[in-house]
Amino acid sequence: MEDWKECKLGDVCDFQEGYVNPPQSNPEYFDGDIKWLRATDLNDGYVYSTTRTLTQLGFRSAKKSAILFKPGTIAISKSGTIGRLGILQDYMCGNRAVINIIPHHIVNTFFLFCVLRSYQRHFPLMAVGIVQKNLYISILEDLKISLPDLNTQERIVSILKSLDDKIECNRRINENLEQQAQALFKSWFVDFEPFKDQPFVDSELGMIPHGWRVGRYEDIIDSTISGDWGKEKAEGNYTHKVACIRGCDFQDIKNGLRGKTPERYILEKNYQTKHFKDKDVLVEISGGTATVSTGRVCPVSQLLIDKYGGDIVCTNFCRLVRSKEHYGAYLYYSWLFKYNNKVMFGYENGTSGIKNFRIKDFVSLEPIIIPSEDSLIRFQSFINQLQIKLQMNGSEIQKLAELRDTLLPKLMSGEINVNEVKL
Repeated sequence: MEDWKECKLGDVCDFQEGYVNPPQSNPEYFDGDIKWLRATDLNDGYVYSTTRTLTQLGFRSAKKSAILFKPGTIAISKSGTIGRLGILQDYMCGNRAVINIIPHHIVNTFFLFCVLRSYQRHFPLMAVGIVQKNLYISILEDLKISLPDLNTQERIVSILKSLDDKIECNRRINENLEQQAQALFKSWFVDFEPFKDQPFVDSELGMIPHGWRVGRYEDIIDSTISGDWGKEKAEGNYTHKVACIRGCDFQDIKNGLRGKTPERYILEKNYQTKHFKDKDVLVEISGGTATVSTGRVCPVSQLLIDKYGGDIVCTNFCRLVRSKEHYGAYLYYSWLFKYNNKVMFGYENGTSGIKNFRIKDFVSLEPIIIPSEDSLIRFQSFINQLQIKLQMNGSEIQKLAELRDTLLPKLMSGEINVNEVKL
């Protein structure tokens, strides 16, 4: 450690604030070609895309404060879920919850990213504020870090980056698997490509294969189960410890990860009625805005349940939807298809602020094609195989991340000689 020098982060980096926050009520500001970086887009890895985009009009709504963060820089969330990180792989503008960090030439970007990741659990404690906690630039500037010479940084990076690259590869594979599943659903149940040679009949949703019919979601759903939040600590009859899935955990779960779910204690009788089963579907019912609807969904598989030892429920801001036999995969992907096509906006209440999903109305009123049992079974078989691959990749990601996070502080402290590590 003799060659490592202690310095302040502000001595080796520049900082930029994100200020682009167009009014959600104006649709002309959204769905353009400018990537709009928010805290939810930061995945503690490489950031290639964002969940929302802006038009030039939306970007310029911030006037003089509108800037684009450059690729190869680091972003960190300053509010909400504080301390989420990402290395940008494209030009992006940031909203007010994001800070951009630009390392000087004496700092390897990925090395600094790893340093910041080693501080990640401390960032929420460093934030200040009464109504809302914020991690301000002034706090980050004063953060003390140990910095070796550039050659040593690059040797450490070669070790940690090899692990991150494997993690990123698995993430991309999982994204591709999910795209395949959505493409197959559309091919079979929207475009009817495998069924073109059989007779078609007219219906309220247009021409559909003979033997199929139009119904409502309630025709393919067995039950809808409310979530639970329980207690932070065991007390009284609140003794069953569970992981409680929130809407913000959906993306991790979809990628086959265990996620950073909070642990809560619930009543045993509630656990017996609310715990997950294979092929359930999670639905987020609260939290929508003028431009992002409620009704997001997340699939449940037995492999996911096993990762939590079966002790898993969802928060009371979600619902657990249990399908009838053979409809699990079809329920999820048909719901996702409608969500992506903005159908859920028609099933929300509330005129301002946080919106809620009228799930009972959606289930009883929204028309859906009910395919033949044979096509459902074949589709479910394909999705089962996909889920096995996805969950296995997620488990490998988890193990690689644990190895990386074990090595990280030891490499950063010089406890492990970088020349002695072999992966």
